[in-house]
Amino acid sequence: MTNRKTETLWSHVYWLGVLGSMGSYSAAAQRLGVSKATVSYRIAELEQAAGVPLVRRTTRSVRLTEAGQQLVDATHSAFDQIELSFAGVKDLAAVPHGQVRITAPVALGRQQIVPRLPAFLRQYPEVRIEIELSDRLSSLAKEGFDLAIRHSAAVPETHVAWTLCETRSLLVATDDYLRRHGTPLHPDDLAHHNCLHYPRSGETPTWSFEPVKRKGDRVSVAVKGSFSANNSEALRECALAGLGIALVPDFSAQAELESGKLVSVLPKWRPAGGFAERLFAIRPYSPYVPRPVAAFVAYLRESLSGGFSRE
Repeated sequence: MTNRKTETLWSHVYWLGVLGSMGSYSAAAQRLGVSKATVSYRIAELEQAAGVPLVRRTTRSVRLTEAGQQLVDATHSAFDQIELSFAGVKDLAAVPHGQVRITAPVALGRQQIVPRLPAFLRQYPEVRIEIELSDRLSSLAKEGFDLAIRHSAAVPETHVAWTLCETRSLLVATDDYLRRHGTPLHPDDLAHHNCLHYPRSGETPTWSFEPVKRKGDRVSVAVKGSFSANNSEALRECALAGLGIALVPDFSAQAELESGKLVSVLPKWRPAGGFAERLFAIRPYSPYVPRPVAAFVAYLRESLSGGFSRE
């Protein structure tokens, strides 16, 4: 077999692996930056060379046959090593360059990540950022993301995680609302207020609190309110309109607390179990982290080192 023919087969096998991971010709073509017809043609060539079907096509998806999966599995580590070696060579350049694809939750991304991007891009002009704002938990490897920003209690063991900062849950309202309805002095008082909450699994909303100056003595109270939303920006905006008391992560209320548009409610009590207590940058495990990704994580860690809460 000629070297040129061997190189062509290796290229086709790589495309087969991409097709298997993406599950459709259209998605594989987008990932590879070619037309759907080109992917189909190359896979057909590979099947002809192999003499056996490598792909099982249905009306909804594409799956590899046993032979196709065996071929991809047998060559996977070799392609990983080639990619790792090439990435290492590229990183010999003095300046980080290339694209970083990021996914982040909508509220967190809009309020805290996107405003920090211009300064990073000015610092690293050869880096390109593509960000998808979505509350859907994406599969990083399958969808081609380099990094996910997650407000989470834990991260998958198969991923590398960098802690960006600690976060807190806060109760907030306007001075006007508190003047009209009274200021709660104890968590039990919330039962008599309009509580703007994040809906969870259709259960009766319950907020829990612990005293700031001592541990234990957790208090839980069932709350009710005229508005709920699975987005902290929406909860904050309704609180700003004087509708009620909202439980939000600190990054959603930082600017409004600093400006005095919102005030902290029950400052002697700490909300427990409302939202996660850490912000992470995560990516699938790999022995190598591309320089643009490493630079962006380092930038975020420095930028967010002070957290969001106002003491």
